[in-house]
Amino acid sequence: MGASRESVEHADTVVIGSGFGGSVTAYRLAEAGRQVVLLERGQPYPPGSFPRSPAQMNRAFWDPAAGLYGMFDVWSFEGCDSVVSAGLGGGSLIYANVLLRKDEHWFVHDQPMRGGGYESWPISRADLDPHYDAVEKMLGATPYPLDRAPFDDTPKTHAMQDAAAELGLDITLPPLAVSFADRPGGTPGISLPIADPGFGNLHGVGRRTCRLCGECDIGCNEGAKNSLDHTYLSAAAHHGADIRTSHEVKAIRPRPGGGYEVDYVHHADLTVKEKRPQVTTISCDRLVLGAGTYGTTFLLLRSREAFPGLSEALGTRFSGNGDLLTFLLNAKDRNRVRPLDAARGPVITTAIRLPDEVDGVPGAGRGAYIEDGGYPAFTDWIVQGFDTGHEIERAVKFLWGRFTEFFKDAPDTNLSKEISDLIGDGALTVSSLPLLGMGRDTADGRLRLKGGRLAADWTTETSEALFTRVRKTMQGIADVLGAHYADNPMWFRKRIITVHPLGGAPMGAHPGEGVCDAFGEVFGFPGLYIADGAAMPGPVGPNPSLTIAAQADRLATRLLEDLPARGGAGGPEGAGTVPSDTGAEPAGGAGSPDGAGRDSAYGQGSGSRGGPGGPSTAAPGRTSLSFTEEMKGFITYGERDPRIGELADGRIPLAFRLTITALDVERFLSEPGHTASAEGWVDARGHGGRREVERGWFNLFVPDGGEDRRLMKYRLYFTDGAGRPLTLAGHKNVLHGPPTRIWPDTSTLYVRLLEGHVPEEAEDGAPVAGAGVLHIQLSDFARQLTTFRTSGPDGLETLLRFGRFFAGELWEVYGPDHAG
Repeated sequence: MGASRESVEHADTVVIGSGFGGSVTAYRLAEAGRQVVLLERGQPYPPGSFPRSPAQMNRAFWDPAAGLYGMFDVWSFEGCDSVVSAGLGGGSLIYANVLLRKDEHWFVHDQPMRGGGYESWPISRADLDPHYDAVEKMLGATPYPLDRAPFDDTPKTHAMQDAAAELGLDITLPPLAVSFADRPGGTPGISLPIADPGFGNLHGVGRRTCRLCGECDIGCNEGAKNSLDHTYLSAAAHHGADIRTSHEVKAIRPRPGGGYEVDYVHHADLTVKEKRPQVTTISCDRLVLGAGTYGTTFLLLRSREAFPGLSEALGTRFSGNGDLLTFLLNAKDRNRVRPLDAARGPVITTAIRLPDEVDGVPGAGRGAYIEDGGYPAFTDWIVQGFDTGHEIERAVKFLWGRFTEFFKDAPDTNLSKEISDLIGDGALTVSSLPLLGMGRDTADGRLRLKGGRLAADWTTETSEALFTRVRKTMQGIADVLGAHYADNPMWFRKRIITVHPLGGAPMGAHPGEGVCDAFGEVFGFPGLYIADGAAMPGPVGPNPSLTIAAQADRLATRLLEDLPARGGAGGPEGAGTVPSDTGAEPAGGAGSPDGAGRDSAYGQGSGSRGGPGGPSTAAPGRTSLSFTEEMKGFITYGERDPRIGELADGRIPLAFRLTITALDVERFLSEPGHTASAEGWVDARGHGGRREVERGWFNLFVPDGGEDRRLMKYRLYFTDGAGRPLTLAGHKNVLHGPPTRIWPDTSTLYVRLLEGHVPEEAEDGAPVAGAGVLHIQLSDFARQLTTFRTSGPDGLETLLRFGRFFAGELWEVYGPDHAG
């Protein structure tokens, strides 16, 4: 296109795409005071602007070469077809609002896949739970208020509950990102004016609560959906993010000297076909890819030559998250029509969960969810009634004709007759209901380039057992409701339509397994992040939007922790809070637990703070050393024994991330206590979330009663969400034994939470709030090894001396018996 490689502007961070990954990341960075430019290819859609008439729907598709800049972007491949979104807010504009967390046991490790290879998640539910909390709060997650009029008059919801009860299935009203009340905690009602949040509304158009019209998947003209434009993007704009719509990214590459360059085109006139749009380049220090599973993978594949050494995992782990659409037709109750009225209510109100064998249910196979579906009740060009006549058929045939026109060049996808026949059988009458299945299919698909276009190699065959199980359960629901079960005609052609494509640039423990690490940073390319569904290393199982958003929040937390602070808090609920640079005395200074008030290198009042990822400033002539450590586990409040607290039924996740700094390594190595300062955060879910360490100490290899015993000691002062001072007191027990004990001993921390800020000498009589055990995960340990930093003279020699000291102490404990 004749793009110039000379940048016309530079930004701190560029975010590509405004879906669940891009929006969350852009907000978190902007809220922390970073400069953010977000590029979104699609248009903004304020309430009232979503297409509804036939003429509008005809232009509601994305194909700039044909002069179409609409919201629906259809991708057609060998084994599946996908519908994704182009618009400000990405997939949130057309998703069905469901915010379900990925099941704890479904974060599998090295699970064999039927098609070969393994599914492995380098993150856990405990890693994501605080970020799930933050996203749910921001998106206003709330279950469908079925217990209140007029919401109680939702036939499809009651029908699903009846069927689940008859079949003994586990059913819930899942959290939805929908405003049923005018404000959080308010009384639900139809079409009530919604109060704007404190960060405002970037559209400047009023919103109203849900009116039960079933139009969630084609854009909510009421503004009742708490989509990303009304939440994260409005908040990002409030904090100064530069959000640019109709800006489509064409290429990315590393920037000489560091950072990245992004080529994009601006679709300035949305009424014409663009033959040779002008290409503009922007450079940045950090680049966040949030263009969606297809968009992000496509960009990386097309730009691969510019990224030498990019993992061979690029394009792998593709799946459709087990998506399956079927229909219940003409339900009857004692030979009378049973109204299901799929057009009343949000598109999805219920979720039936099928357990997984990894949940401890032998022979269950892979888990899945089944949810009620819906279709829109148009008010101006479809007349909905008990006798549907031909209006709905005509409307849906029109829409399907538009979709199949996009599919016409793909193999075996001329489905117009089959779809028409299905509609003719009554798929959209008041007594029929779509069912939506999704689950843990096999992520053995591959995305690749073919003739410059994105192609997918994927088949339903390796997931046949999952789909068979889901279809059989759906048939059982049909039987209970007296309905005829109908497969999607595409099923018989071994095709699916997925709205949840995942993978293509998966996270992994190392470059041989994934394109990016567990925090979304691309291996070998610092500052390049993947924040969307492309990073998922396998199916999420339930609707994946919440998990993608939570992972993006986690990514942003780590990114901010690795940057110099510029002030500003983290995300909602304190998730990912980045403490501002207060200029306070370094931890370990006056008032340390031993009461000595040291004026040594451990805190002589210099006012410096190391901050996550970097050492504090060493005193003149001295050399400092720092490293970052992250540990996770469980704690039980009210328990005194760490081993019992780790496993008790009432346990909760506990984690910390510390930057440990010895401001004078010479003194650190020579003093018996080997004391260093510890800065960072402690996170106890349910007790205030992530809290800053107000003062912390670390002791390395402290003798404890014998030559063959050492302790690594941690003492962290912090305050919980209720304002109560607490002390985390922990130790690693390094005992004499075979070398195989080195890893478990040095990676296991026994902790107790003490009430108050308790110095070591007063610990015995201090009240104990709780106890548990933390561990270093192998992936976190690998990252820890990359965080060692020195400042001052003789940095390399200092690092080597520290390494020799560490190894020598381990030899003293784990080497041959001293008596020998």
